[in-house]
Amino acid sequence: MDDRETRAWLQLNRADGLGAGTLAMLVERFGSASTVVSSSPAALRGAGLSEAQAQALREADAAGIAADLDWLAQGNRRLLTLADAAYPPQLREIARPPPLLFCQGDTELLTLPQLAIVGARNATPQGLQNAHDFAAELARRGLVITSGLALGIDGAAHRGALSADAYTIAVCGTGLDRVYPARHKSLAHELAARGLLVSEFPTGVAALADHFPRRNRIISGLSLGVLVVEAARESGSLITARLALEQGREVMAIPGSIHNPQARGCHALIRQGAKLVETVDDVLEELGPLLGTRLAASIPAAARDAQQTARDPLTGRLLAALGDELLDVDALSARLGAPVSTIQAALTRLELEGGIAVTASGRYQRLSAAG
Repeated sequence: MDDRETRAWLQLNRADGLGAGTLAMLVERFGSASTVVSSSPAALRGAGLSEAQAQALREADAAGIAADLDWLAQGNRRLLTLADAAYPPQLREIARPPPLLFCQGDTELLTLPQLAIVGARNATPQGLQNAHDFAAELARRGLVITSGLALGIDGAAHRGALSADAYTIAVCGTGLDRVYPARHKSLAHELAARGLLVSEFPTGVAALADHFPRRNRIISGLSLGVLVVEAARESGSLITARLALEQGREVMAIPGSIHNPQARGCHALIRQGAKLVETVDDVLEELGPLLGTRLAASIPAAARDAQQTARDPLTGRLLAALGDELLDVDALSARLGAPVSTIQAALTRLELEGGIAVTASGRYQRLSAAG
């Protein structure tokens, strides 16, 4: 995307009164953001804008646009729009996807299979441990862990994935020039360096109450499923679960003690049909069919062909490297000279296809029928 088109998207985003649906409609009708912003008031009114909306577009916040451009000019930052082929395919499926995503970190993570792990801010020690341990093991199996950078379960999930030297995405409810909560400043910096920060909000936008449901729809929209670790009956995590159901995502929950108020939201979800999760294998069992079909179908054909070309040689090499041995992911990474994340993703596919099995110690074994 060239500088003119980038500036035009930012102008559309900074125009008061243009919602996500209207913005997407305008770009589709006129063919590009730059054509929209250069159109006459009569043409804009002909497209359905009111006089006030057309004027707001002409008078979009110039200082804000300049701040957005300054932020994007710094390293490891990118603007993704609905017009970009790199816009995450899962998110594109939802009702009114965010027209713009401000990103800091590795945007290639958006194309990988993601699991959202969410839960209470005021979590119990056991809940925090569960979130950390499930995130770490699921990340080792090749899933990107997506959450909301909040205190409690969200933070524990991000840290669990990082502890496994794997990948995690934080969807934020502020502009990415700010960190909320402030206590997660160091975690946000680590995520920007080793994972990805994402927000639909431009620079300078503070944390407001109505931003977090909007953030939650992106968390669930990016993911194949949502795992709720702890949640009270009235909880933002239950909003994420409801949004996930509306988006056709899988919803899973970890049960807890009947005496723990933070388990009641999970119990309510399970009563309503959410998958009861006790082990990592419960999650993989629920997501298995999606990893094999739905995700592949949502990837553009060119990217899918490239993935297939890269996958087949690695699969054969992995099976050959395993032979009759029991090896962990680090040993396989060293033996094949491939990144741990690449090995993890390939191992997850092989496990779901029945080619390998994982032992209680976390080592992988080739099954006799594989290859």
